[in-house]
Amino acid sequence: MKRKVLLFLLITVVFTSVFAQRMPVVGVQPLETRGSGISAADAANITNRIVNELNSWGTISVVQGAAGADYIIRGTIVRQGGNFTVAGATVDAATNRVLNEYIENIPANNIQVFTLCAKAVERVPFPNYLAGTWQSTLNMPDGPVVCIIEFKRDRTVHVERYDTWEHRQRNSLRYEGFGSGTYAYIGYANRTINAGGQQVRIDATFSINLSLEETLPDQTNVNLSGLSVAFNADKTAFSIVNGSLPCGRNYDGPSVHPSEYLGFSSFTKIR
Repeated sequence: MKRKVLLFLLITVVFTSVFAQRMPVVGVQPLETRGSGISAADAANITNRIVNELNSWGTISVVQGAAGADYIIRGTIVRQGGNFTVAGATVDAATNRVLNEYIENIPANNIQVFTLCAKAVERVPFPNYLAGTWQSTLNMPDGPVVCIIEFKRDRTVHVERYDTWEHRQRNSLRYEGFGSGTYAYIGYANRTINAGGQQVRIDATFSINLSLEETLPDQTNVNLSGLSVAFNADKTAFSIVNGSLPCGRNYDGPSVHPSEYLGFSSFTKIR
């Protein structure tokens, strides 16, 4: 009996976790034409482009129409000179509450719908893929420097391990710290930033506030904002593309480590 109860609890936990991380389903209804100068074929073409664009992002599920959708994109389209003008609204399918409204002008001779799509899903809530326990390891000459950190769904952080390391005059210091904190997370459907002179696609940004014990003095408090995250395809690893969680300093040049300052930036999900 105990084994059956344990199995039931395990299935429940797994189901709850998967459901919580389920991608939102967005339905795209056919654009309605208004006025003269625009055909049903024009409206269908732009509607299909919206569906294809949203599908290409890989962070939401898209259906044509409203059946099975959590959120619905509705709109009208008119022709004004050389432009198509789309006036749209995104609504919550369960309550019919309007999340946001938007207007976008699209040149008829160069139809691009990325900006329209970004506006359409601006307030659609995306899953928090940061939730879980992650590990980052830096392999230093005298052994690994490790961070094990849990981002909880209530936006608190449990720091199981936070190594800090310093190398000075051929001597190394390492402390295995720990602590707690809070974080904020904003997921994106499709966003590109400039990182190190290159355009990088990211999935989210987050800020973090950690209070740590038994670390080097410079790392007792870690307060960072605007960290941009890129996940792998199955969300089992992520990289901070514009920074890192600081963990130490190397005073003795590239023979020890390529950079002076050390930080955790690449993480793998361990549970």
